[in-house]
Amino acid sequence: MQLLYEDNHLIIVNKAVGEIVQYDPSGDMPLEEQVRAYIKEKYHKPGQVYLGVVHRIDRPVSGVVLFARTGKALSRLNRMMQDRQIEKTYWAVVKDLPPDAQGTLTHYILRDTRNNRSYCYDTPRGEAREAVMHYRLLASSDRYHLLEIRLETGRHHQIRCQLAHIGCPIKGDLKYGYPRSNPDGGISLHARCIALTHPVTGERLAVEADPPDDALWRFFTNAVKKA
Repeated sequence: MQLLYEDNHLIIVNKAVGEIVQYDPSGDMPLEEQVRAYIKEKYHKPGQVYLGVVHRIDRPVSGVVLFARTGKALSRLNRMMQDRQIEKTYWAVVKDLPPDAQGTLTHYILRDTRNNRSYCYDTPRGEAREAVMHYRLLASSDRYHLLEIRLETGRHHQIRCQLAHIGCPIKGDLKYGYPRSNPDGGISLHARCIALTHPVTGERLAVEADPPDDALWRFFTNAVKKA
């Protein structure tokens, strides 16, 4: 667990590939409990430590995760999430370029809970929900391309599903059509930044998380810095 930001109301960490945010059937220790243990030890807190989960990112994804340390902060952050007042920016590595260097994707996503995946459609269909995201090309290597993604909606597997639908599955994402897995079992999707107005102090926060430390991510991080 890498700590990115902490005060009396919020705690923001950088999730590693393979970690889960909350308990699931795997029985693995979730990030939520790691953060609780950290707070309990640092502040010598007796009994149960309060921690609210504001949002989640998928197990094979890395990056920024925001938690609330108080009930007041959690209720306000939940309202902000519903009102789309929390900005989340992702980096995605794909092998094939989208049709344009930047654009907006609008689709309709239907979640299949039994198989833990989503399906993307160009037009409304049944219970499918509208999904909107904005993307732009940040950098390219000989074989791959780095896209910056800004979500307008927060649907299940939205980025993975929408990019796959336009022929740009994320590197390593077998579930959505990429032909090979990544060595670490994750996918090349990283929650790069979260920006919000602090729910208690009112100050503006923008917290970034470094991508995993491997050769491809280092290449793209350096390319963005030089651009």
